[in-house]
Amino acid sequence: MAGEVIVDALPYIDQGYDEPGVRESAFAMVEEECRRYRPTKNYLDYLPSLNVTAFETPMMHTEFDRLQNRLPMETMSMKRYELPPPPSGKLNEVNAWIECVDNSQAQLEHQAVRILNLQLMLEYCCPAWQRYLQTLSDCERTVSKKLTELKQSLQEVNWQRKSLQTKGGEQLRAHEAKWVALVSHNYEIEQACCMAEEYIATLQQQLTSS
Repeated sequence: MAGEVIVDALPYIDQGYDEPGVRESAFAMVEEECRRYRPTKNYLDYLPSLNVTAFETPMMHTEFDRLQNRLPMETMSMKRYELPPPPSGKLNEVNAWIECVDNSQAQLEHQAVRILNLQLMLEYCCPAWQRYLQTLSDCERTVSKKLTELKQSLQEVNWQRKSLQTKGGEQLRAHEAKWVALVSHNYEIEQACCMAEEYIATLQQQLTSS
């Protein structure tokens, strides 16, 4: 059959892999094949082109540009936590003071929300975290079970391969012994034929001379 690959390696019964020079010879054959091999087409043509920026956000783009231009990182702005008074030129303006009061109220509301979030976290964080850990444990058990099943299936495949190759090795050794016996028997027959030919030639000589 065209394109059929005959696997003639039986690693479970073949011998000689650990002998000196075998590994080096195999590596030399691989290197020689790599030097002679010239691909005729790109075997990745069926795949779309790689988009290395698919998961980059605008913030990441900005940060990459900053790193490329070797600019320093901007320091954390603490302006929203400040309560500055009106500028010196607007100390007598009511609107300027109203803006400052609104800013202070916004700061207070922000801190109140943070305190509320902390209180909610103290009340509900531990049960939520326990449920999250339980979910992780369930996922871990499921994945571990699948991994165990996969390892077991791989082990069964390896045992099956070993059993088949062991049986095949026994058959090969039996056929080899039979072949050696037949070759030896043929050699003995050939020797007997040669001796018979010599004997016949000797008898013919004797008949001719007499």
